[in-house]
Amino acid sequence: MRTALLQSSGRPGSIVENLKVLDEAASRAAAAGAGLIVTPEMFLTGYAIGDDIARLAEPADGDSADAVAEIATRHGVAVAYGYPERVAGRGEGEDSTADAGARVFNSAQLISADGTRLANYRKTHLFGCFEHDHFTPGDQPVVQAELNGLRVGLMICYDVEFPENVRAHALAGTDLLLVPTAQMHPFQFVAESVVPVRAFENQMYVAYVNRTGPEGEFEFVGLSTLASPDGVARARAGRGEELVLADADPVLLAASRETNPYLKDRRPGLYGSLI
Repeated sequence: MRTALLQSSGRPGSIVENLKVLDEAASRAAAAGAGLIVTPEMFLTGYAIGDDIARLAEPADGDSADAVAEIATRHGVAVAYGYPERVAGRGEGEDSTADAGARVFNSAQLISADGTRLANYRKTHLFGCFEHDHFTPGDQPVVQAELNGLRVGLMICYDVEFPENVRAHALAGTDLLLVPTAQMHPFQFVAESVVPVRAFENQMYVAYVNRTGPEGEFEFVGLSTLASPDGVARARAGRGEELVLADADPVLLAASRETNPYLKDRRPGLYGSLI
C-alpha cells in the first residue's frame, strides 16, 4: 500500500485552514497512487495552542471527522489524522463544549477511503508538563484496523519510544504502525535512529509523521519516515513542509519476518520482571 506522509504543522489554531491543507495533500497523494495519507500529531488544530486545545476539541464523530471523511471519499484515499478529542463527562450533555466534566484526549483517527471511521486511538504516554496539563492519558495500548490487506495500528509520538508498547502491537499482528508525532528539538535521534530500530526489532512498517518548524515554545524537527521491517527508511523527509511517499509491501514484510524470527524466538517466561 503506497503511503503518503504529510509533514506539516498546518495552520495552528484554524481547523478550517488545516482541512484545506489536508484536502490539497490528499489530492496529490491520490494522484501519486497512495491508498493512505497520514498527518502529524494534533494536525487538525495545531499542537502548541494552549487553552485553545480544549476549545477546539471535538468528539471522534464530530463535524471535523465528517469533513475528513468527505475528503477521503472525494479523493479515494484513507486518512489518519491527529486531533484533540473531547469526551463528555459522566452524566453531562453531549453538546456541552465547555463542560467542566469533559475530558480531552490527544487522539488519532483512521478513516477509510469510503468515509468509514475505522479506528480511534488515544495517546497513552503523555510527554512533559504541556501534555499533562491539557490531556487525559488513554488506556488502550493496541488499537488496530484492517486496511487494504494490512493490519494497521495507531500510536502517537512518545508512545513509540516505549519498546513494550510497540512489541504489544507486534504480538497483536500489526503490519503497519501509524505514528502521528510532534517530535521536537533536540530529540531528532528518535526519527533518525529509534524508529527504524522499532520497525526492525518488531518486524513491521512504521510510519512516523512529524510537524515542522517553530510553534509556540517548541521547534519541530521534521524528518518524517516510513521505516520498513529490514530497518531501512523507505522514505525520509527533510526539515520543511513536505509530502513523501513510500510503499508498505506485504511481500517484503513476509520475507523479512521469515528471515528475522524475533517474535517466534522470544522466551516470555524470562521476562516476568518487566511487569
